[in-house]
Formats: sequence, C-alpha cells, structure tokens
Amino acid sequence: ELEVLRDTRNRTIRALCGQRSMPRSVWELPPGQRRTVLRHLLVNDKYRFLYCYVPKVACSNWKRILKVLDGALESVDVQGKMDHKSNLVFLGDMKPEEISYRLKHYYKFIFVRNPMERLLSAYRNKFGEIKEYQQKYGVEIVRRYRKNGGNPAGDDVSFSEFLQYLLDEDVERMNEHWMPIYNLCQPCAVRYDFIGSYERLHADANHVLEHIQSPSFVRFPERQAWYKPVTAETLHYYLCSTQRRLIKELLPKYILDFSLFAYPLPNITNEFCRQ
Repeated sequence: ELEVLRDTRNRTIRALCGQRSMPRSVWELPPGQRRTVLRHLLVNDKYRFLYCYVPKVACSNWKRILKVLDGALESVDVQGKMDHKSNLVFLGDMKPEEISYRLKHYYKFIFVRNPMERLLSAYRNKFGEIKEYQQKYGVEIVRRYRKNGGNPAGDDVSFSEFLQYLLDEDVERMNEHWMPIYNLCQPCAVRYDFIGSYERLHADANHVLEHIQSPSFVRFPERQAWYKPVTAETLHYYLCSTQRRLIKELLPKYILDFSLFAYPLPNITNEFCRQ
C-alpha cells in the first residue's frame, strides 16, 4: 500500500511538474519564491543531504537530528525549547555555485502532511498556546473579521476567522506555518529524491536515516509527552463546525498540496458530518 501511494505521488508530481509553465529549477523561480525555498532547505555536508523543512510536519525533530549529526547537540532527547536558527546551515546562505552543486549532487527529501490537518495543527498551536502569535496575528484577525471586536487580546480567534484570514492573504506573504508546502519547498523546481509523510512518520524517517547512513545511535525522536495530536475526530469536529463556503473557497490555495501529494479533498458532506 505504501509503495502504491508513493508511485501515485511520484507519477502525479512528474505529470504536473512536466508542464511547460512549471519551473524546472530554483533559478527559474521569481526572486521572492527562490528566497523562500532556499531559506527552507537545510544542508548537511557531512552526510550530503538537503532537507526542506515544513512547519507542523515534525520539522523540530528533524532539526534536532541535523544538530546531532553536526555535533551541535548531544542527543535527540535533549530537553528544552528548539532554537530554529542556530547551529543549522541554510542553503540560502551559500553562493550560487555552492547551491547548484548541492542541488545536483545531494540527496534531497521533504516530509508532507494532509493540508487541512496541518492548518488545524497550526491554528491550535499558534492561537491556542503562543502569545507572540496571538498578539501579532490574532489581534489583527479579530479586528478585521469581528464586528465590535473591541480591544482584542487575540487569544480567542475562531477557526472560521483563521480560515477567512487565509482566504484573504497572498500566498507568497503567508507565515511559514500556514504557507502551502508547494510554495515553501517548490517540488517542481527541486527534484526531491524522497517524499515522506507525517502519516508514516517513523517508517519514512527510518528510511531516510538508513539512506544517508547516519550513525546507529541517531534515531527519530518520540513525540513529546505534552504534544496534542490532531486526531481524525478533532479534524471532523472542526471541519463540520465551519462554514462550508470557507473551506470550499480556501481549497484552490492549497490544491497543489492536495493533488501533488495525493491527499483527498476534505469531506464536508452532510452524511459525513452527521457521523
């Protein structure tokens, strides 16, 4: 079943990316889009790989692994808040010839996730737990979409308000936690050797670690005890409690993530929502 899904995904990517209008390399991308993808490609020269990190798709754990492989972190189990900048090498900080060499010769991988599940995970995490996001984005969203918003703290943004905000946002200007995976990692301009998925996280992560021949003591970390995963029931509740119009109008912005990575469109039929 896994091989069938991978084959389907690879065929879809080849077919869509083979169209004349699609970029064939990062150098064909407009400057802003090129900056985004190069800023999300992490480099490991010792094991010769590039990893395009996608927020809300286990990227903190992958960054831990990169730091362990580079000797900046003793173990993937070291407790503490993840520093998402230090002791990491970004492809965007290199010279054009260094970038081209690594894109051509290094093993390249990415991990993807159901787009609606990823959006819900970002919403619950950033607006439910992170004060910085509540103040930066939540306050603006409440002021923009709530009548008589008053003086909001930004800590009670509804999922519908969040989706309306995404609907009105320019994709290229979105925060990386809800920017489509296509725009973050440009799978037509960068030919990834492996596309893992959140749904088979450990099996796919082990495949990558074996391929790059990482040391045996480096393993993919277990989920943190405090982490609240998005379950099928949670997704069902949020999708069925949201105006269908919002979800339908938002789908075109994320349609490449659904189609390229072989995810079904969200089921918001009456029959599904009555279950």
